[in-house]
Amino acid sequence: MSTAPPGSTRDLAEIFFGYSLIMLIIWLPERAQAVLSPVALIATLTVVLLRRPTLDELGLGRRGLLASLWIFPVAVAVTILSVLLAGKIGTLHPLSDANASHVAAYILWTVYQQFLLQDYFLPRLLRLLPGKVAAVSLAAVLFATAHLPNLALTAATIVWGAVACTLFLRMRNLYVLGIVQGLLGLCFAVCVPDALHHHMRVGLGYLHYRARLVP
Repeated sequence: MSTAPPGSTRDLAEIFFGYSLIMLIIWLPERAQAVLSPVALIATLTVVLLRRPTLDELGLGRRGLLASLWIFPVAVAVTILSVLLAGKIGTLHPLSDANASHVAAYILWTVYQQFLLQDYFLPRLLRLLPGKVAAVSLAAVLFATAHLPNLALTAATIVWGAVACTLFLRMRNLYVLGIVQGLLGLCFAVCVPDALHHHMRVGLGYLHYRARLVP
């Protein structure tokens, strides 16, 4: 007789579907990405909503909002210290595209990344794995490997992924984590040389950017 917990097959299938879809898109050319990215957004959103979670379960309600506000000053302090350090060692540089619409779009993108991490992958891993530590660790690994072959981003996101998942389980607020990830991502973009993160690109875009640098 199987000892698998109820729903484990469905959870595993949904993790495989979501992760495969994400990896497929980041390794496609830009034109194909532009077409399929909205499809992926709708598909992953549909998978999550089919479970009929509440807004508080998704981290989109008021639960944990006040309790999580302390994360903002910590992120701002990390940003300031990083900028000062980057300026001192000579790696500080402007954003490749610093207009307001680009920054706003990036923040929305990081909120969606947190939705995928906290509402899509983490709950399923919690049901599949024996304990929160294992679920958080694997969620962080999945999050980080989606940033390959950008090794600088992969290293940063495995740490941030674990921290973000831990904070979400305690406070259940997606807004704060998404915005803070955006702030830290912008900080990373200006403090770490483009030669390492290639304008924060991942997948095929990272390799194409490198190919243009090589004669």
